[in-house]
Amino acid sequence: MKAAVLTAYGEADKLVLRDVPEPGPGPSEVKVKVAAASINPVDWKIRSGAMQKFMPMQLPAILGRDVSGTVVEVGSAVTAFKIGDRVLGFVHHGYAEYVVDAQEGFARVPDGLELQQAAALPLVVLTGTQLMEEATKPRKGELVLVTGALGGVGRSAVYAARKLGARVIAGVRAKQKAEAQKLGAEQVVALDDEREISGLPDLDAVADTVGGETIAKLLPKIRKGGSIGSVVGEPPGAKGRDLRVKAMFTHPDSKRLRELAEAVARGELDIPIEKTFPLAQAGEAHRFAEKGGVGKVLLVP
Repeated sequence: MKAAVLTAYGEADKLVLRDVPEPGPGPSEVKVKVAAASINPVDWKIRSGAMQKFMPMQLPAILGRDVSGTVVEVGSAVTAFKIGDRVLGFVHHGYAEYVVDAQEGFARVPDGLELQQAAALPLVVLTGTQLMEEATKPRKGELVLVTGALGGVGRSAVYAARKLGARVIAGVRAKQKAEAQKLGAEQVVALDDEREISGLPDLDAVADTVGGETIAKLLPKIRKGGSIGSVVGEPPGAKGRDLRVKAMFTHPDSKRLRELAEAVARGELDIPIEKTFPLAQAGEAHRFAEKGGVGKVLLVP
């Protein structure tokens, strides 16, 4: 099969289309013919070598955590899926024509959701939901600010917070404020505007997707006993404050993934797609994605 293979750590040109052995499923695994895979920031951080200390890889390697496609083979112990099912999955090695992974990583694509579009969902919708439900944990009526609210993870976190009954402030760049009004948050603030940060009310919680200077500026705005959930590690300045801090890593959850895909199909949650590239142009797709936008970038075999 064809796959976009990372041959060495470095720039996007280290992603090369190659012929590699086609995988077969183990007893509890599902084999999927890939309709599309999506690119996430973790992919280019791994590619560059920035994540080498935390996520070492044996190169050459195939990147990619999101796919959608059609089941073509199932292992002997698989009961959740059958050949022909349309699925989306939080997987490993997604930049390829076929992917094999544990059945727990996959969910059926609901009616009303296009198969390619489904590839944009798994990592970001699970990450944003788990960030809110398992790390930040706002109570009903509490005020939570989501940083990077227009990104896929941020959008999912805003959605999850609203489902929990929390009051939500969407934190974005000043130029994104008009677009962020569509998220349904109680308030939208520009986190690159010092005056808007200083005008924030006391916060019960922050769900952080960006880290760096942004979260450092928000720390004084969180009330004593409040919480921070983060997908980018524990904020350096959080120690010594009376705050509950939890950094989280995304885990597979087939049931939740299906529910979130259904929310997208109903139009309750939107994860926009910015551009689609053929798998052979994975390097070009990485360069495009790294420029930063609010939409996902897809690879199509």
